[in-house]
Amino acid sequence: MASSTPPASLADFIGLCGLRAWNERLSQLRASGTSREGKSAQQFHAIEVILDRLSRGRSNRPLTEPEQRIATIATDAVTLHQHLTPAGKTRMTAMLTQALTAGQCLVPAFHLFRTAALQRSREFEVAFAGFEDAAPFDLIIRRGTSEAEVACDVVSAEEGRGVHRGAWFRLVDRIDPELQTWLRAHPGRYLLKLTFPLGLKQPGCDDSGLMPELHRRISVMLSEQRRADSDAALVLRLDPLMLAAAQADELGLMPRLREEFGPEAHLAVSTASGGIFVLAARAGQQNEIAAAVRRRMAAIVPTRLTGQRPGILAMFIEDTDRLEWRLLREKLDLEGEARQFLTHPEARSVVAVTCCSRLELFGIGEKDAVQDGELRFRNQAHPAAKQLDLAPAVLSSM
Repeated sequence: MASSTPPASLADFIGLCGLRAWNERLSQLRASGTSREGKSAQQFHAIEVILDRLSRGRSNRPLTEPEQRIATIATDAVTLHQHLTPAGKTRMTAMLTQALTAGQCLVPAFHLFRTAALQRSREFEVAFAGFEDAAPFDLIIRRGTSEAEVACDVVSAEEGRGVHRGAWFRLVDRIDPELQTWLRAHPGRYLLKLTFPLGLKQPGCDDSGLMPELHRRISVMLSEQRRADSDAALVLRLDPLMLAAAQADELGLMPRLREEFGPEAHLAVSTASGGIFVLAARAGQQNEIAAAVRRRMAAIVPTRLTGQRPGILAMFIEDTDRLEWRLLREKLDLEGEARQFLTHPEARSVVAVTCCSRLELFGIGEKDAVQDGELRFRNQAHPAAKQLDLAPAVLSSM
């Protein structure tokens, strides 16, 4: 492996996570298949996939930027573990082991490690108070005569979506074989618009709940060749697909569909016998991802910050794609919600809020990632807001 990171270092990190739990996680990912839900799971666990591949050391190609970043963070984590007290080691390994349990991943841990590295690059001394002292916050950063508490947290964009991507992938995987069969019997180009006035959210869309009913309604509509169907929970409309020169594959068609239906639409394409069937879904109201971040910050402040020092909330916005992350910044949604939060009484201990995503963690999407590694919003009303020593960590980036 052409890398400055030896496979042995990555094997050590995997050992910290627990070899049995690691192997179980990777076995599950290998068995997840090529369905939309399976591909989504592999993306969600991208850190585990990268580390497993690199730890085997079988490739002579240079590492990509995401691979190098993930490998570096993992290697630094091994070094950190070596220098922690016995109690700190126990807490750190417990966090990593927990990350391999159902429904969780390594992103929160890597967000913590990356946040510490980012502050060290700004000449702060960094102490892992969460590990060493079981503090409610994660880090204490010090520079000159100033110090601050840093609480790292992850909030999923799903919390602000009316239609959850996970539920959407599951629905499409369920009906895709039937759509392909229908296309073979009805060659052509079709567009099925789905509007969910009440939303489509996990975990309510299980096999014993809403999902079978959604599948049934779509099946009946197609079998009876109806153009429309609606009730309080779902509005369906089937039309010819009118996009000119649309390519008969998902990769070529998707950019045109995104341009047509906008960033909030959920899109899927099925093909068979030269036919195309597009599904486009929306919620009954606009997404409120930035508002979900604000609500999460308000909820964690009382338990994560002590108020004895200036506090920094380092928020990781999970489950966003490049376009969504860029629009959250360009439309000033995150800035507006963060600054609104900082005016509330519960934020009086918070000197700054920072936000980042997988683009910054993995170092991808040069045009879409934040150049300084994170967005920062300073609380001008906090007594420590103008301390020069804290400026690199709290000064607003926009």
